[in-house]
Amino acid sequence: MGEGNGLYQTPFQTFLEFFKIIGVALLIALVIRTFVVQPYIIPSESMLSTLQVGDRIFVTKYSYGIHVPFVEKELVSTGQPELGDIIVFPYPKDPDLDYIKRVVGLPGDVMEVRNKQLLRNGKPVLESYIRHGDPNIIPGWRDNMAPVTVPEGHVFVMGDNRDNSADSREWGFVEKSVIRGKAQMIFWSSQNWFDIRWNRIGKSLY
Repeated sequence: MGEGNGLYQTPFQTFLEFFKIIGVALLIALVIRTFVVQPYIIPSESMLSTLQVGDRIFVTKYSYGIHVPFVEKELVSTGQPELGDIIVFPYPKDPDLDYIKRVVGLPGDVMEVRNKQLLRNGKPVLESYIRHGDPNIIPGWRDNMAPVTVPEGHVFVMGDNRDNSADSREWGFVEKSVIRGKAQMIFWSSQNWFDIRWNRIGKSLY
C-alpha cells in the first residue's frame, strides 16, 4: 500500500497560513468597525444619568449614512436622525475628538432655552431623562438661549446633564453628514474592573 495520503505543511507554510488568518481577521474587524458597529467608552458626566462614566456602548455606523473611510464625507444616506436619538459626532471645535449628545431639534425647528427650560417651536419640551445639578440661573447660554432655527441638513443636540454639558447651546448645530453613528446599547459598565455595574449591562439606548 502506498503512503502519502496524510496532510503535511512545512514550518514556513504553517507560519504563512497563520498570518493569512490573522490578516483576514483584522480586515473583517476593520470593516465591521468602519461600516457596522464601533464601541465607545463614556469619559465624562455630560450625559448623566442616561450614560455614566465608564459605560461602554455600541454605536451603529450605518444608521444615518455610509461614509468614505478616514474622511468626513457621506457616500450614501441611509436615514435621518430623529428626536431623542443619542448620536456620536466630531466635536465642532476639534474634529479629532468624538462627542456624544442627544438630538433635541431637527431641521426647521426653532430652539430656545428660558431659565433652563428647553422650548421647541415655542412649546416647552417634556424631557424625563434630563438632570439639573445646579438650581441657580446663571447668565449666558447654559440657562438662557435666544431662539435659533435649525438649518437644513443639521440637528440641534444637548447633553442630558444640562448644567454640565457643552453642546449646541454653546457651539451651534451638528451637520448630519458628519454624524458617526447612533448609540444603541450599553455592553459593559464599570469605572474599574472591580466595580462592575451589572444592572446597566445590556441596557438599550433607544
